Amino acid sequence: MRFLIPLISSSITSGHYRIISRLLSAHSTKPQRSTLPPFFNCQPPSMAASEESLRKALAEKQSAVEAHGNAVRALKAAKASKPEIDAAIEALNSLKLEKSSIEKQLQAAVSGSDGDGALSREAFRQAAVNTLERRLFYIPSFKIYRGVAGLYDYGPPGCAVKSNVLAFWRQHFVLEENMLEVDCPCVTPEVVLKASGHVDKFTDLMVKDEKTGTCYRADHLLKDFCNEKLQKDLTISAEKAAELKHVLATLDDLSAEALGAKIKEYGITAPDTKNPLSDPYPFNLMFQTSIGPSGLSPGYMRPETAQGIFVNFKDLYYYNGNKLPFAAAQIGQAFRNEISPRQGLLRVREFTLAEIEHFVDPEDKSHPKYSEVVDLEFLMFPREEQMCGQSAKKIRLGDAVSKGTVNNETLGYFIGRVYLFLTRLGIDKDRLRFRQHLANEMAHYAADCWDAEIECSYGWIECVGIADRSAYDLRAHSDKSGVPLVAAEKFSEPREVEKLVIAPVKKELGLAFKGSQKNVVEALEAMNEKEALEMKTALESKGEVEFYVCTLGKNVPIKKNMVSISKEKKKEHQRVFTPSVIEPSFGIGRIIYCLFEHSFYTRPSKTGDEQLNVFRFPPLVAPIKCTVFPLVQNQQYEDVAKVISKSLTTAGISHKIDITGTSIGKRYARTDELGVPFAITVDSTKDVTIRERDSKLQVRVSVEEAALVVKSVTDGLRTWEDVWEKYPHHTSGSADD
Repeated sequence: MRFLIPLISSSITSGHYRIISRLLSAHSTKPQRSTLPPFFNCQPPSMAASEESLRKALAEKQSAVEAHGNAVRALKAAKASKPEIDAAIEALNSLKLEKSSIEKQLQAAVSGSDGDGALSREAFRQAAVNTLERRLFYIPSFKIYRGVAGLYDYGPPGCAVKSNVLAFWRQHFVLEENMLEVDCPCVTPEVVLKASGHVDKFTDLMVKDEKTGTCYRADHLLKDFCNEKLQKDLTISAEKAAELKHVLATLDDLSAEALGAKIKEYGITAPDTKNPLSDPYPFNLMFQTSIGPSGLSPGYMRPETAQGIFVNFKDLYYYNGNKLPFAAAQIGQAFRNEISPRQGLLRVREFTLAEIEHFVDPEDKSHPKYSEVVDLEFLMFPREEQMCGQSAKKIRLGDAVSKGTVNNETLGYFIGRVYLFLTRLGIDKDRLRFRQHLANEMAHYAADCWDAEIECSYGWIECVGIADRSAYDLRAHSDKSGVPLVAAEKFSEPREVEKLVIAPVKKELGLAFKGSQKNVVEALEAMNEKEALEMKTALESKGEVEFYVCTLGKNVPIKKNMVSISKEKKKEHQRVFTPSVIEPSFGIGRIIYCLFEHSFYTRPSKTGDEQLNVFRFPPLVAPIKCTVFPLVQNQQYEDVAKVISKSLTTAGISHKIDITGTSIGKRYARTDELGVPFAITVDSTKDVTIRERDSKLQVRVSVEEAALVVKSVTDGLRTWEDVWEKYPHHTSGSADD
């Protein structure tokens, strides 16, 4: 700001100089003392640091522009000479250009574009989604009736991609890990979901427009507000931007009261009407129904597939020869009555889940195949780094387990297997991270939990949850059903063990508590060893203690004659225990959508007058593996194409014949847009060309070999590079049309 003074001081009066100096000093940018919470004192990530520096530079430049504007006005008011005013205006315009340049850089940083003409996140997403819907990968359900939010239909290529993803999931997990696959009903009796906690706790926080009654999901409104401010309001300070990012990072951690307070603090209103909003309150996400015509047997559409596995544990354990560890798996539809579905396939009301429940001895969570993944290195985001504002960093999986960052070997093993599954599907490893749940974010019973998050145009999206759920689920269903869901370890020789025996005296408890006797007895019997021994000591010294009964919600007095607590030595032939469960849960639709975005790109046509859309699907998941094109409409070529088609069918390769008279270049472009990795072009009766989608390179092979070459690459037995080295190369201008 000070360089303006020498430009205009040579002929300005002392009065003018004092005015301008005072104006400039009033807009000086002295550093202010930070009043931010300790979270912001941690070292920020490098990308955020770049944005932070741009915001600070913009604030300083804006202040300079305002100061120089005031200076110009002061010069005009003081009737300074024209050269002085012109010099001041020139300097002001220069500052405005610099400010505009910084604004463009900041806009590029927050929008996801590179500032050199690359598509912003929104423009990229729109291009991808337009292509996906136009080529019928997926479309809104009931489209002719204007659709229903949160419901989508998969078209032919979308069904094929989904089928291929699920087939690979079965191969990668069910077959390789020798899992037991089950298929349970979607309609679930209320008692099952009451035991699991879904009836009482499966909720999201909702707010209502106080005038129209329209419902919104509270955390979405806050998230949208923060993102909007960060991406579109370039005037906010770096400190305010850091605060908003902190809110986004800890959004799942906010209570109803904290969420409501933030909505009021930021002045967030109903998006459609700008009316005030109600305080947040819980809304259960399950679709309720009744089983049978009487309506007396309530049920729900299942919100997850896991409960079907848990309630079948006893039979599955028997089927597995009463041996642990073992895993059960299920693929199926789940239903959640989302408050405000959005973001396409990422948040829907009916979706496909693929879930694994790996049952293991809680005293031994090692895994025999852990050594196969121990050296994998990928982006991990432990909770300490999140709380300190750091970004994810590459960590060797073995180091994360050995240091206790990941709770145990089996959990670490499945994290590694999930990483391999997603990257082999085609997910970009640099846009995949494993984020550990924050302490307050985790369920009270969970030992540890990590989410596989994939970055797409919507930001980081949770696609797989990998949790150590301890023994909570089996215990909950054991307590509710009365059927023990336990495993046993048989001893080679009997062992003498000391067992804690809690014996409530029901007669005395009945006299004291009457109708509440059962609640008190159950609470006493459910005490752990530490609690029981503390009660025993207190009863022996005081004769009476206050005991909290959770089912009554209050303390009750327990006297010495009401319960007997002792330790007895017994010989045991086996150890009976409730297994712990490690649960990887896959949102298939979310994975597929992220795969669509990671695979999508555009490239110029040969003439350069348009951009051609391409999906770079790996052969593993491509909806069609190969196309067969007669170069021109010729009966001999069409006959050869039919022979090759029959060979591809025999080899189990999905393919498509195109015998239209369209130019070969246009046919290539059409199939590139569907992500077809290979094209066989018939231009003779003996030899054909095979074209690879992304490189557009072609090789020449015999008609008899064509199907075998494509099969070997799609099955992963060899790579395109292997084919390129072995067979003669073919060059053709039409390949680039």
